[in-house]
Amino acid sequence: MSRILTPTACAPRAVKTISARWSKFLLTLLTVALLPHAVHAQQPSTATLASPRLQTLLPVNDAPQTYRVLAYHDIRDNVRESFKTWPEATAVDTQDLVQQLSWIDKNGYRPVSLQQIIDARAGGKPLPDKAILLTFDDGFESIYSKVFPLLKQFNYPAVIAIVGDWIQTPQDHLVQFGDIQVPRSAFVNWDEVREMVGSGLIEVASHTYSLHQGIVTNPQGSLMPAAISRGYQAQGSQYESDAAHAQRVKADLLRSSQLIERETGKRPRAIVWPYGANNRVVNQIAAEVGMPISLNLEPGPNRPEDNPKHIRRSLMLFDTGLAGLTQLLRQPASYDGAEQPLERVIHVDLDYVYDADPLVQEANLSKLLDRIYRLQPSTVYLQAFADPDGDGVADSLYFPNRNMPMRADLFTRVSWQLKTRVGVRVFAWMPVMAFKLPASHPAATRLVQTMPGAPASASENRYLRLSPFDPVARKAITEIYEDLGKHAIFAGVLFHDDATLSDYEDASPAALAVYRNQWKLRGSLQDIRNDPQARRTWTTQKTAYLNAFTMHLADTLRNYQPALQTARNIYAQPVLNPDAEDWFAQTLPSFLATYDYTAIMAMPYMENAAEPTAWLNQLIGKVKQTPGALRTTVFELQSRDWKTGKPIPSNILAAQLRQLHSAGARNLGYYPDDFHSNQPEERIIKPEISIQTHPVRK
Repeated sequence: MSRILTPTACAPRAVKTISARWSKFLLTLLTVALLPHAVHAQQPSTATLASPRLQTLLPVNDAPQTYRVLAYHDIRDNVRESFKTWPEATAVDTQDLVQQLSWIDKNGYRPVSLQQIIDARAGGKPLPDKAILLTFDDGFESIYSKVFPLLKQFNYPAVIAIVGDWIQTPQDHLVQFGDIQVPRSAFVNWDEVREMVGSGLIEVASHTYSLHQGIVTNPQGSLMPAAISRGYQAQGSQYESDAAHAQRVKADLLRSSQLIERETGKRPRAIVWPYGANNRVVNQIAAEVGMPISLNLEPGPNRPEDNPKHIRRSLMLFDTGLAGLTQLLRQPASYDGAEQPLERVIHVDLDYVYDADPLVQEANLSKLLDRIYRLQPSTVYLQAFADPDGDGVADSLYFPNRNMPMRADLFTRVSWQLKTRVGVRVFAWMPVMAFKLPASHPAATRLVQTMPGAPASASENRYLRLSPFDPVARKAITEIYEDLGKHAIFAGVLFHDDATLSDYEDASPAALAVYRNQWKLRGSLQDIRNDPQARRTWTTQKTAYLNAFTMHLADTLRNYQPALQTARNIYAQPVLNPDAEDWFAQTLPSFLATYDYTAIMAMPYMENAAEPTAWLNQLIGKVKQTPGALRTTVFELQSRDWKTGKPIPSNILAAQLRQLHSAGARNLGYYPDDFHSNQPEERIIKPEISIQTHPVRK
């Protein structure tokens, strides 16, 4: 079926907050315009250990041998007053730090060193209950003047992360801190670092040499984290190659490591990634230069079963306070530290944003950003492929890649703007098989085929699809996903509704070989169809095969998007009628078990429902029959009737969203959003789609 008749859905997890992994970078971006070109160094702290009586809370339900990590930055006296000259959301007031350390002590938490963690994970002495690691990023002078005295009084170990470029700046020069310049005196010097290391309490980690900045990544000039992003050179319109990126990162990390070893006598074994931005590629590079331990900014506990070399940290902000600290110490290790929050999803076509005229395109983007900001959903499903003819097949892509034409480098920019300027989570909406490769491409003809003798109806409303069974086609699709992961930053992937195989598909040579050699199905496809047991095996194996292929694509993306979530569209028929697996190779139970979110195309007009209200009630009733299914199911309604070409009246769409919510649906969305025509109408749809309008947001 064409995209005109079939939208898409599937979402991630997160309330209307920016992921902790990126908040340090994003908050800097949001406040930098307010900053002057110079700031004054903070005066030494006069804080004491006096703190109010604090009531002990119930124990955290962490498994034994679990530890938590807190990520601090600058510590300032009168932090809010300091924002008049240097606003920095990651700065924490000295008195708040004193209270937090006192609370940690009085509530049974036990700060541990990185060495204790390494030893425990290697089978040595176990960690104490409620173990906690303290970390301080950026090498601010306050680490020496304010933090170090407190650590000595509490006898608490900590890790400090040093930016080589900043600490090496001469004392009479200014430090380039993001988009502003600050006095060199705002950062520690090597004598102070050596004194702290000599105490036995402090371990120094690398915070890179000069990667604590953004670099230009596309023709529009978007600045993204330097460590994980591919640079773009306007002269020659060139993107940084994989080899050049690896060489740049490796040289930087090696320089940082050698500097720290030269000045302290100890080579760093841990890398604290600027902005928490890391992936498998740069983690491997860090390991190659002697820093196998990676610290990020993902919230949640570090459990015994987790990778011991990848450490989660919870970000401390100026307004975290004691209440925020207790909440951070209870966050789960998923869904950005939230327990499966409510999802409100708006599904956006980049085809509506694209224009051959760059000025018009930028105006379109501004209009979209303003609308999403006003509507305040939790998540945007954002098209990453171009489909100007609306047939649901990718004719080109909106990101640099090696297999297909690039209509414009648009996905990278729009997804980053939605994340940093609007604060919503972005899922890359991508086909699984529906790619129209150039005719000269070796995989262009490796298509899903209908079996001989199939009725004409078997090919109706089916996408053109590359066969997932064909190695050449699989390689091309995998490379497309790999290139997407390299060039953009996003929270998840939404697998398009093209990933289906009917009861007459796939009859391609590669598919037939899999049926015979792997699934042990003999005879022709007609023979298999005529044998009930063989037909059932064929159907269930196709469902599992497509699920596994999408997970292969997700894992490919995770090389570059380590916290990636998955969502996949499912048609309504497999939900309403289990026998429909035969026609789609989709089942609700398998989707619920495979993906973070299952996005049901809850589209009564597309399904020719005579009574849309009754049809929606039937649909959610089927979902509710599976315990827990509502927590990870997104109901995505249609905002346009593709048969008439007219929008669904906004009041009707809003009523349908309310109906599903009243029936128990947690996660709702609609497709498409026409920001040009204000469809659906903002004033009507906002109360139903905005995460801010619900008293309970998680």
